[in-house]
Amino acid sequence: MTALLARLASALLLLACWWLASRFVDPRTLPSPEAVAAFVGREAASGDLLRNVGITLWRVVASFVLAMATGGVLGIALGRSRTADRLLDTPLLVLLNTPALIVTVLAYIWLGLTETAAILAVALNKMPNVAVILREGARGLDPGLEEMAQAFRYDRRTWIRHVLLPQLEPFAVAATRSGISLAWKIVLVVELLGRPDGVGYAISYYFQLFDVAALIGYSLVFSAVMLAVDALLLQPLDAHARRWR
Repeated sequence: MTALLARLASALLLLACWWLASRFVDPRTLPSPEAVAAFVGREAASGDLLRNVGITLWRVVASFVLAMATGGVLGIALGRSRTADRLLDTPLLVLLNTPALIVTVLAYIWLGLTETAAILAVALNKMPNVAVILREGARGLDPGLEEMAQAFRYDRRTWIRHVLLPQLEPFAVAATRSGISLAWKIVLVVELLGRPDGVGYAISYYFQLFDVAALIGYSLVFSAVMLAVDALLLQPLDAHARRWR
C-alpha cells in the first residue's frame, strides 16, 4: 500500500511540474495536460485510439511469444551443449549487437512491407537477448539435482518439469520483463517505418502535422497499457519465480 501511494504521489508531482511548465512555454511545443487529455478523449471517441493501441499490442504479443520460444530453446541448447555454444556464440553476438533499425529495414527489403516482416523484425531484435539470459540459467543448473534425477531415473518429461524449468524460471521471468519493455519500443519503430496502422504509424502521422499533443497522448496511453501489463502480469510472475527467497 505504501509503495502504491509513493507511486501515485510521484505521478501527481510529475503532472504538476508538467502543468506548471506548460504555462511558460509555447503550447505548440509543450501542450498542457488538459490539451493532451482532450486529444485522447477525441481520439478514443473516434475509435482510432483503441484500434491503433490494439493493433500495436497484438504485434507486441506475437513478436514477444515468437522471440521467447525461439530464444528460450536456443539459450537452453547453448547452455547445455558446449559444442553448440562454440558454434553459435559469434552469430548470436553479431545479431545481439546489430541495430534494431538495420534488422527492421532488412526484414522489409527481404519480405516486403508485410505484417510477417514487422513481427519477424521485432522477434529477431529480441530473440538474442532471451537466448543470452536463458543460456546463463542453463549453465548454472544444480549438478546435485542432476544426479538426483539420474538416480531416480527421471524420464525426459519429468526432468524438464521438476528439474529444468524450476531452475530456469527466474531467468525466464527476467527475460520476459526485459523483453516486453524492449519489444514495444521496437514495435513502434517498425510501425513508423512500414505499417499503415498502429501507435507507431499514428506517431509518424502526427509528427508530420507537428501535433505535439497527439504525440504525447499516444505515448502516455501506450505507456499506461504496458505499465498495467507489468503490474498485473509480470510483477506477479516475478514474485512467483522468487518465492523461494
